[in-house]
Parts: sequence; C-alpha cells; structure tokens
Amino acid sequence: MKSAQDGYCFSFPAVRGIQAGKPFYIATCPLSTIPKIFVFDEDEVPPELRAQRTLNKARIPEMVRYLVDNPDDYVFSALTVSVASSVSFDESEHSESSNLGTLRIPMNAQILINDGQHRRAAIEAALKERPELAYDNIPVLFFVDEGLTRSQQMFADLNKYAVKPSPSLAALYDSRDESSELARYLAQKVKPFAGFTEMEKSSISSKSGKLFTLSSLKQANRALFGKGMKDCFTEQEKELAAEFWQAVYESTPEWQMVINKQLAPSQFRQEYVHAHGVGLHALGSLGCALITAQPDEWKETIKKLINVDWKKSNPIWANRSMLHGKLSKASTNIMLTTNALKHALSLSLTPDERTLENQYIPNSEASNG
Repeated sequence: MKSAQDGYCFSFPAVRGIQAGKPFYIATCPLSTIPKIFVFDEDEVPPELRAQRTLNKARIPEMVRYLVDNPDDYVFSALTVSVASSVSFDESEHSESSNLGTLRIPMNAQILINDGQHRRAAIEAALKERPELAYDNIPVLFFVDEGLTRSQQMFADLNKYAVKPSPSLAALYDSRDESSELARYLAQKVKPFAGFTEMEKSSISSKSGKLFTLSSLKQANRALFGKGMKDCFTEQEKELAAEFWQAVYESTPEWQMVINKQLAPSQFRQEYVHAHGVGLHALGSLGCALITAQPDEWKETIKKLINVDWKKSNPIWANRSMLHGKLSKASTNIMLTTNALKHALSLSLTPDERTLENQYIPNSEASNG
C-alpha cells in the first residue's frame, strides 16, 4: 500500500473505463472501509462550497434497519465518489486486458461522495449493530476530481434524471412490506379491486378501465386498521380486510354497476367521490371506527352505505372531499369525508373530529353526531 510518488496509499482491485474522454474506475470495497475512507462535506459549509446536499439524518434509521433486518437479502447500489488528487493505476500482469489492475489513491487524498452519502452513513451505523456486515462489499465508482465546479456539476448530472418509482409500482414490487402484500392480495382476489386496480401508476388516466391505484388501496388498508408505515398485519387482519371490502362492495351500487359493465369506469370517476382515493381512504377510516365500535354488528351496519349519495354534485361533499370543485386527498379532507360517512351510519364523532367539523363545516348535521 505504498507508492514511491505519494507515500502510503489505499489500493483497490479495479476496472478502468473511459467516459467523456476521461478515465474512471470501478472497485469493490469492504463495508468496513466505507466510513473510514469516504467523507462528505460538513453541514456548516455553505451550499455554494459543497459538492452535494447536506445529510438528511431522518433518512438514516430506516436504511439502517433495512440493512440490519436483511443481512442475507439486501441490495445497496454503488457509491459514486470524486478523488481530489492524482491517482495511479497499475495494470495487471495476469490479465489480457489493460483495463484490469490496481487503483492506488494517496491516503491523504480527499475522497468526496457525489452520490451515496446516506448509504455511507447507514453502513457506518449498521456496522455497530451487525459487525459481521464488515466483510460484505459494495461497488464504488471513482472519478478523478477536477475541482469543486466539476464535482458540483457531477452531482447535478447524477440527480438530474433520477426518478423515484411511483408509490404503486413500489408497492407492487416490495415483498418485505406487509401492507403492500395485503394490497396486492386484495387487488387480485377481492371485488371491486380484482381486475380494476392500477398496479403500476399512481394516477389513472381519463380513458383507463381501472378504478383505484394500488397505492391508494394500500393507504386505505392502513386507515382500516389504524396502522403506521411499517406495522405488520396478522392473518386475522388480512381476512378481516377482505371481508370488510367485500361488504362495502355489496353495499355500494355504483361499484357493482362498474363490475357488471353497466357503468363505464371513466364516467364513474368523473361523477362520483368513491371512485377516487379520498373516498377509498375515508371508507377505510370509517371501517376502523365501525369495527372498533361494533365488532359483532358491523356487517349489518355497513349496509347503510347503500343510502349514501356519492355524486360529486351532492352538496354534502363541498368542503369535505371537494375544494373549489376539485377532489382533495389532504388529511383534513379525508377526515371530513369520514365524518359524513360516520353520520350516515349513525356513528359518533370523536372530540377531534367534532372540532374539525365545527371548524370547516359549521352548519353540518354531522357536527352533532
């Protein structure tokens, strides 16, 4: 690990490549070395003098938990770093390719992370809980730095076209999240979701034959059981969810009309509140209150939904589901929509719900429910 030119150095088996006429290097590094070698700019440095965003510490615990809980089944993508120093690359004598060899970086060189500073922080914290992760590896993409301006441009370029998957697509592919698993099950097995759930996108086009998005179904189930983002679902809860949504379906004529091809999905979405996420989420919240209050009678009470006028033109939805003629999925509007449904089923409002009702709908009958 010593170079005649630069003294002691870090050595990495690496592959050399060319991009935009400049060399770059790909190496695999033990996780144990990541916190020691790679640094990121301190928070107090002004943004114009940094090469990347400040560390969002709120993101770290979830990433740490992912590593710690899945030591045999995790995936971390490569770190991208800039080396603020000259480097040397010794071609391997045992390879026919001149691009295989050893990358040598002076130990006093500053190596800044252009992409992956949150992964680096999560690795450092996870190693404290699971030291055995130290022997795992992560790929690292090395660029030779050409100054702050170049590093800032690299950060901008790396993030310019980065697009997170839609919440629905994330729920479709996430086999670890039980709320996603429950949503996928209902989307495949239970009316009105089977065959009418948009599994990839988080919005539905006007001409689509789908009714709900997978992400809105996932949120509605969390509301049904009062669950947080990462809470687990028991088998009994999964069965109850299927029973609840089936009962709602049987008490909702418009859903039945769509399933029986008596009402076009596009017309349904255009005219009715319960064709959208705000209605579905409110129904989940209603179910939570109803099943808690009437664990043995809720199936009979839910039949009163048949009397609800879900048309957007119904004045009851003004300032609840509808704001200035448009649907709103804000938490306040979901709660106000739930209030109207609770009133329809003769369920009492909680003090917080009554306060919200009086604040936004002063003359509503539901405020006295």
